Amino acid sequence: MASRLIHSRLSLSRLHVMAGTKNGRFLSTESNKVDEPFKVEEAETVNVPPPPSEKLLVLGGNGFVGSHICREALNRGLDVASLSRSGGSSLHDSWAKNVTWHKGNLLSSESWKEALDGVTSVISCIGGFGSNSYMYKINGTANINAIRAAAEKGVKRFVYISAADFGLANYLLKGYYEGKRAAETELLAKFPYGGVILRPGFIHGTRTVGSIKLPLGVIGSPLEMVLQHAKPLNQIPLVGPLFTPPVNVTAVAKVAVRAATDPVFPPGIVDVYGIQRFNQQMSK
Repeated sequence: MASRLIHSRLSLSRLHVMAGTKNGRFLSTESNKVDEPFKVEEAETVNVPPPPSEKLLVLGGNGFVGSHICREALNRGLDVASLSRSGGSSLHDSWAKNVTWHKGNLLSSESWKEALDGVTSVISCIGGFGSNSYMYKINGTANINAIRAAAEKGVKRFVYISAADFGLANYLLKGYYEGKRAAETELLAKFPYGGVILRPGFIHGTRTVGSIKLPLGVIGSPLEMVLQHAKPLNQIPLVGPLFTPPVNVTAVAKVAVRAATDPVFPPGIVDVYGIQRFNQQMSK
C-alpha cells in the first residue's frame, strides 16, 4: 500500500513538471505568464568617435577641400597631419593649430615619406590644372607615388578625392582626367579592401583666396537642390554628365573622413549621388 502511494506521488510530480514546461520555457505557477528567454538588442553605433590611436594624413590639407577635411577629422577626435608643398596653412582659424603640418613634394623627393610614420589612413586632395603633361603629373603621378608609399608603410585605408566625368570636358582636360583615372587604378590595385575613390562634381562652399572669401554656395547650393532630383538627365549621351549635381564641401569632407576611418565602409568608387546618400545617413 505504501509502495503504491509513493508511486502515485512520483507520477503526480512528473505531470506537474511536464505541465510546467513548454518548449524549454517554464510556466509560472503563480500566474499564467511565460518567462521569455533573455533578449539582447543590437545598439546603434552612429558617429562614434574613433579611438585615439587613429592618425590621419591629409595630402593637400591647406587647400579648399583639404582644409575642410582636416577640420572634420579634428572634430571626430583624430590625430591629424597634413602634407603639402607649402607646408603650413595660410588659414588663421584656431583649428589649424591642432594639425601637424609637413612640407614636401610628392614628385621630387622621398623626404616627405616621414610624414607617413604612424599613419593609419590617408586622404588625398592633390590635384591641379595646367598643361596636359603637368595635369597628368599632379593628378596622376603624384598620387600614384603617395599610394605606393602608403602601401609600403602599411597604411590601412586610403581615400582619393577624384572627379566625376563631365563628358566633353574630359577631352578638353585630357591630362587631368587621364591622371585621375591612372591614380584610381593604382589605388584599387594597392588597396583592394581599404581604398575608396570619391568622384564629386563641382564642389561648392565658402572658398578662401588670400583675404577674399568666395561664396561658391550661392551658385552651387541651388543647383544641387535642382539637379539631385534630375538623375535621368545624367544619362543623356554626350551632354548628360553636365547635369551632374554640385555637392557641398562639408558633405565631401564628412564622407571622406568616414571612409578613411570606418573599416566597414565599402571600398571602390563613390559617385556624387553616393556622396549625397552617405552624407544624409550621417546627418540623421
